[in-house]
Amino acid sequence: MNRRHVVPNPNGGWDVRAPGASRASAHYDTQAAAQARARDIVRNAGGGEVTTHNRNGQIRDSDTIPPGNDPCPPRDTK
Repeated sequence: MNRRHVVPNPNGGWDVRAPGASRASAHYDTQAAAQARARDIVRNAGGGEVTTHNRNGQIRDSDTIPPGNDPCPPRDTK
């Protein structure tokens, strides 16, 4: 599964990182811009997970990008 994390950069701004990567895939001034880029990267790679962290490094949000495998799919199929 393809994953990206949006994490704060110690020098300011936000980084998009692959798990275990030593370098960031991208750097942006705003968290929203970094999230959008992370979603694009994952979508272009065939889907997966985007995990967003807050300024303290704690996980704030997780998003499954189609056609990824959602670990908690909705129960209804309307």
